[in-house]
Amino acid sequence: MSAMEQELGGDVTLEAETGAGQPAREVTWPSTVNHPSPEDLPAYVDKYFTRTKDCIGQFGDKRVTYAIFMRRPVTCAPRLAIEWLTQMATARGVSFDVKLNFREGAWVGAGEPMMTISGSFYHLVDLETLYLQKLGAACVAAYNAYTMCVELPNTAFLAMDARHCAGTEMAEIMAYGASVGSEKAKKKVGAKGFIGNASDATARYFGQTRGYGTMPHALIGYAGSTVRAAEMFHETHPSENLTVLVDYFGKEITDSIAVCARFPDLAAAGKLSMRLDTHGGRFIEGLDTAGAYRVLDRNAPEAIRGYRSEQELRSLIGTGVSAAAIWYLRERLDAAGYPKVRIVASSGFGPEKCRVMALAKAPVDVIGTGSYLPDKWSETYATADIVDYDGEARVKVGREFLLVGRGGETPSGV
Repeated sequence: MSAMEQELGGDVTLEAETGAGQPAREVTWPSTVNHPSPEDLPAYVDKYFTRTKDCIGQFGDKRVTYAIFMRRPVTCAPRLAIEWLTQMATARGVSFDVKLNFREGAWVGAGEPMMTISGSFYHLVDLETLYLQKLGAACVAAYNAYTMCVELPNTAFLAMDARHCAGTEMAEIMAYGASVGSEKAKKKVGAKGFIGNASDATARYFGQTRGYGTMPHALIGYAGSTVRAAEMFHETHPSENLTVLVDYFGKEITDSIAVCARFPDLAAAGKLSMRLDTHGGRFIEGLDTAGAYRVLDRNAPEAIRGYRSEQELRSLIGTGVSAAAIWYLRERLDAAGYPKVRIVASSGFGPEKCRVMALAKAPVDVIGTGSYLPDKWSETYATADIVDYDGEARVKVGREFLLVGRGGETPSGV
């Protein structure tokens, strides 16, 4: 039995849909994020929970069971929530029985209880706010990351979510979610998945000791030219592979070839990459709508010969980092004699855009993305309802579906 199992006093082994126990992935716990101390916790809890705790303290405790569910399909990513419950149980000198109904990475349907938590009502009632915070968003991020990796199984992904997160705790939740979705895609379809992320603190979720990254646009502005920025980076970090942003001056093709000419050995060795991050206000150098259609007609005609929605067309032949833009850069690099130079793409790569890139068979080697973050935050809301009080099944009217699997009991008072 693991330390976490011993502390919780229950089954916290991640379980498959069939019920067979599965070991957790190799990730070091606890997390690096500072959470409110047990003493400070009440200030971060919904007030009606702390006032309910006062009532229980006055009128007597009961053993309860909470069922935790979400209102949309998700990928199960519960470990941050369980880790925190473990820490709180230890701090309070109590035990909680946690039953996971799905293994980490499993698909969970809308309304299906992902897990149940049983124990003292007095010690559980004020924990709901924080464990739900740590659960819902991670599950949606895992779902989105999985979808992206499955759509483009031969493309590597780099998690670049940190700058879009509301603080370090959210950054950890998102990195964890992406790692769960990535691992599932690797196992299911042999996808390359997420190979790393952009910051050191959460790199361990992807099996790395540090984050990845070379240069932002600011370095190019500082250097005054794309080639000079590449020279500065290579001189400062000579052992690192070189990835160069090529959209700063709007000369994606010209600057890409110039950088290759400056570093022919890196180009020939496959250690040089061009990163497209062109904003949606313009086409990449040398391309327009007609040209974009011609590029795809040469390379992936099936992508444009069926009906496509307006958004799909934008990702295929529109401005910014479209499938046509990636194909065009690939064509020009190959024609210039640099077939081993890799292409990194970023800018709005969420599940839908990845699906379109797959339609066009876009030759992208790595995608940098923070767009697996939940697009609609209301979909991340996890909900906890008590379904049992001292052995008596009871739940509010309308949530009777949570009693399925508990013997079909009719809730009291209904």
